[in-house]
Amino acid sequence: MSLVSSFGDLLHQLAFVMTTPTFASLVTLLTGWVFARRRTVTGMIGAAEAVDTKHHSAYHRVFSTARWSLDELGLAVLELILPWVDKGAIPLALDDTLARKRGLKVFGVGMHHDPLLSTRKTALMNWGHSWVVLGVIVGFPFCAERFFCLPILFRLYVNKKTAAKKRIRYRTRPELAVEMLETLCKRHADRHFHAMADSAYGGKSVYLNLPGNCDLTSRLTLDARLYEPPPPRKPGTKGRPRKRGCRLPSPRQMLQGRSRRITLNIYGRRDRSRVADRAAYLYAMPERPVRVVAVEPLSGGRSMQAFYSTCHDASSEQVLTRYAMRWSIEEAFQNSKGHLGFEEPQGWTRKAVQRTAPVGMLLYSLVLLWFASNGHRVYQAPNRPWYRSKTRASFADMLATLRCQSLKEHVSSYHLSGRGSRKVIETLLQAVQRAA
Repeated sequence: MSLVSSFGDLLHQLAFVMTTPTFASLVTLLTGWVFARRRTVTGMIGAAEAVDTKHHSAYHRVFSTARWSLDELGLAVLELILPWVDKGAIPLALDDTLARKRGLKVFGVGMHHDPLLSTRKTALMNWGHSWVVLGVIVGFPFCAERFFCLPILFRLYVNKKTAAKKRIRYRTRPELAVEMLETLCKRHADRHFHAMADSAYGGKSVYLNLPGNCDLTSRLTLDARLYEPPPPRKPGTKGRPRKRGCRLPSPRQMLQGRSRRITLNIYGRRDRSRVADRAAYLYAMPERPVRVVAVEPLSGGRSMQAFYSTCHDASSEQVLTRYAMRWSIEEAFQNSKGHLGFEEPQGWTRKAVQRTAPVGMLLYSLVLLWFASNGHRVYQAPNRPWYRSKTRASFADMLATLRCQSLKEHVSSYHLSGRGSRKVIETLLQAVQRAA
């Protein structure tokens, strides 16, 4: 079994990252990743029908010992994404996700906050890997009303207890995020980037260390201290010059005064809100002005929120719309786990852990790129009488289209003839589509 030739052409643009034998093994594993029911290395080999081509240990070594860089592979995928991005600032999404694991000998596992099981009142922990992920947000022509996040760079967060046990240097999630931003911005120093992140990556450890060609939009506390720029220093004045000007109202106090009302269409939902915004300086960053936006939703039952953007000349609508684009990385996490088995690889050595699961998210990006360039032309919406308003393809539909086209091309290579050959092919395609 092999993937459709158009997807193979997309993959071969990444061949320069590793040696030819290693890349051939990786293509086999990605083929099995698309068709396998369980995403372990042995499951991928069986699904790709590659049991007799090489010894199974050769496929394990692709992740555990082969000499290639995950960052270089992710940056190579970025080169495939750039033609779909506008010439302005490249939007990025930054967040972390939990991959639940079992076993004490797996490298990097520890107890981490589980956002799916936790509530606002109770925070629950779970055993597994915590991945910090950086992705590019793209809007494709086949689905103009939504955005997609294509992950490209990954870092495994190891908590303090596990880092001390393994004798490795402890680094926080924001530090790992800054490292990925620096890697990306250094590679494309001629482009400008704009990262969208939640409050975990909106603190001073991130925005004080942003690369020069990168901006940030994130959340802000309602009681944040805001200031005016420092007054001009008078000639002959002694002492240390002031870093901050007069204190400004906090975001909560901004909403207590007069504010305007706006209506935004975000992810197909119309939101009416009271909005107050202003340019200000944060306490920890008195050298760089930011645009602060305070929002009080008038529908949906949500509470007041505050956001900021290092683009101080941006409008409040631009700040809110940019932050809403961040939700696409949550969809990427859900689809990678639910349809590509991001949590299923069972490697336990350091290199195998740091490579295997991220390759699953890179495959998610490649499937979206293939569907945007080729798959949408042959996509046939399945018959869903209970969901007649659905017109756009979900990721499950994209993956099913890739499987069906691969199987169709594979079966056509046998040159079947006869009265029942067409029915046989149609039956096989229907079976694959239902299984997907």
